[in-house]
Amino acid sequence: MLKQYLEAGRIVGTHGIRGEMRLECWCNTPAFLSKFKRLYLDEGRTQLSVSCRPHKNIALITVKGVDTIEKADELRGKILYIDRADAHLEKGEHFVQDIIGLSVTDVDSGKVYGAVRDVLKTGSNDVYEMVGEDKKLYYIPVIPDIIDRLDFDAGAVYIRPMKGLFDDED
Repeated sequence: MLKQYLEAGRIVGTHGIRGEMRLECWCNTPAFLSKFKRLYLDEGRTQLSVSCRPHKNIALITVKGVDTIEKADELRGKILYIDRADAHLEKGEHFVQDIIGLSVTDVDSGKVYGAVRDVLKTGSNDVYEMVGEDKKLYYIPVIPDIIDRLDFDAGAVYIRPMKGLFDDED
């Protein structure tokens, strides 16, 4: 089951004296967060009205009711969340948090190789870092030749492994 509230980032400090805060962004870009008017604390239990803007590699946020540096500093270290319903992804885009933990399964044989541990951004294509049954790390390029489909209901990413992906063959 997919989580309703997803981690967006951590408040790492204040910015100025009027309550603006620096947010270490865990989304694709800080600009992604600028579309949101609501963020959440406590895994979605506390709603905040916010305005957000990108600033270099972080996001600067203002929270309604937080208008001094002292109030802003009380939120330092807190994790902010987005509501999945407020996010609009393009077709074929997924949240990394949804992919982590999926079992990596051979689409033809049904063999489970391990589980996705991380999604690495390489520039040309993403790469799934997988922990195998043998406790080794494997790196699976997210390309159409290998990835057949993601099935969140089944908790699996189905692949067609290419030669050498799980062994040292030439």
